Amino acid sequence: MSTPNRLWDRFQTHFLRYPQIGFSMDVSRMSFPDSLFTVLEPAVTRAFAAMRELEGGAIANPDEGRMVGHYWLRSPELAPTPELKAEIETTLAATLQFAADVHTGKITSADGRTFSRVLVVGIGGSALGPQLVADALTPAHPPMAIDFFDNTDPDGMDRVAARIGAELATTLTLVISKSGGTKETRNGMLEAEAAYKARGLDFARHAVAITGDGSELDKHARAQGWLARFPMWDWVGGRTSVMSAVGTLAAALQGVDVRQFLAGAAAMDAETRSRPVRENAAMLLALMWHHAGGGRGAKDMVVLPYKDRLVLFSKYLQQLVMESLGKEHDLDGKVVNQGIAVYGNKGSTDQHAYVQQLRDGVNNFFAVFIQVARARDSAGIEVEPGYRSGDYLQGFLRGTRKALAEKGRESVTVGISELNAFSLGMLISLFERAVGFYATLVNVNAYHQPGVEAGKKAATEFLAQLGQVRAALPATGNGVGAEELATSLGIDPEDAWHMLSHLAANGAARFAAEGASPAQDRFLAA
Repeated sequence: MSTPNRLWDRFQTHFLRYPQIGFSMDVSRMSFPDSLFTVLEPAVTRAFAAMRELEGGAIANPDEGRMVGHYWLRSPELAPTPELKAEIETTLAATLQFAADVHTGKITSADGRTFSRVLVVGIGGSALGPQLVADALTPAHPPMAIDFFDNTDPDGMDRVAARIGAELATTLTLVISKSGGTKETRNGMLEAEAAYKARGLDFARHAVAITGDGSELDKHARAQGWLARFPMWDWVGGRTSVMSAVGTLAAALQGVDVRQFLAGAAAMDAETRSRPVRENAAMLLALMWHHAGGGRGAKDMVVLPYKDRLVLFSKYLQQLVMESLGKEHDLDGKVVNQGIAVYGNKGSTDQHAYVQQLRDGVNNFFAVFIQVARARDSAGIEVEPGYRSGDYLQGFLRGTRKALAEKGRESVTVGISELNAFSLGMLISLFERAVGFYATLVNVNAYHQPGVEAGKKAATEFLAQLGQVRAALPATGNGVGAEELATSLGIDPEDAWHMLSHLAANGAARFAAEGASPAQDRFLAA
């Protein structure tokens, strides 16, 4: 174990601070050698160049032939054409004006009442970004409450609808889907529409679409006369869309200072655009990931924010990092199976959960602590003489970091002065840029998601076969078994059994005989 003086020297060397924006990062508890910077210097140079080209409008997603422009959302002057710059600025202004008109009652519900709630219908980044912002930044008494349909789970949607109850009459629904064809979002929209109809309400007078121009959702919203439509651009991925209308409209409706949110991200972009490696927080973070996992993602990243309002940050980073970096092939077509697994919850809760294994179990991770210097807005009470709750929170963070380091478990500590719209924007930018840099270091495309598309394709095939199975069920007799039915339809017998079991559990089929094994089960039409 290092001596206190050695640790102090290392801390002074590897503690990075941007005091002008209230940010710091400590990588002194990562055991990287100084040679890391020399060995990876050529890759680092390429990564800086690739980021400059991306921000300049180059095709950064070669598989789909697309630009990648989420950095332009907070700095429209970077957009490669005046037309794009104007469209970004106009869309932002339109979302903020729409929210202001809702708050003042200029835009009202079907019966002329002021909207009191927001329901966001989306999935993945189309829901997770707004959820993170809602949890982290919504004021104590927001102008509008917010709920989400973020899955195609009918029970989950029923529970949300029940919680809203009669207030659905003053609920504004945002339906978010770039392609306009995402099935989970389509289902959520139809479920929401049915809930409004059941209460005698005109859904169109409560609905807003955020989608690609000319998409099926865009056409539907236009034809039905929805309240408004806002664009999603093909150069913004769902996991980096929180600073587009996807996030800005919901945030503004909740009373969040959207322009400060964007300003925080722009400030971190500026700090990490031209600084040299050792002063560049985003590149330094990417290098720590590379060091920890040997450039192959050999260790997981455990994200531990010591702030309740950041409980969703690890979930947000899970999508941002894993969907961006989890790739089978590199840009040269070689099989590399890259990625970094991300999980986490919040401190100090995890000291009573999986920190036990982190300290004493398998050393297959590195931790990223998120520290918020300002504990609370009020002075608070002393929980014992001389100590407040925030003192304990800081003590648990430092104690956990030290306990991990004593067992050779590595960690990075990211610090912000306080949690507000500006600092959350900074954090999101930091990790977005680290992902972009790391992707170049390991030569993968961070901006496509073929694995997600493969899952959607498999689900579509399953649903088509489910319809065939339902149609083939006999109404009488001894029923049919999964293998027999699968053979007649040319499908997988295990899939057939799961389809039959699903139909039986949901009233669309019934058991003629339930055996000791799946092979003995027989089914009839309901």
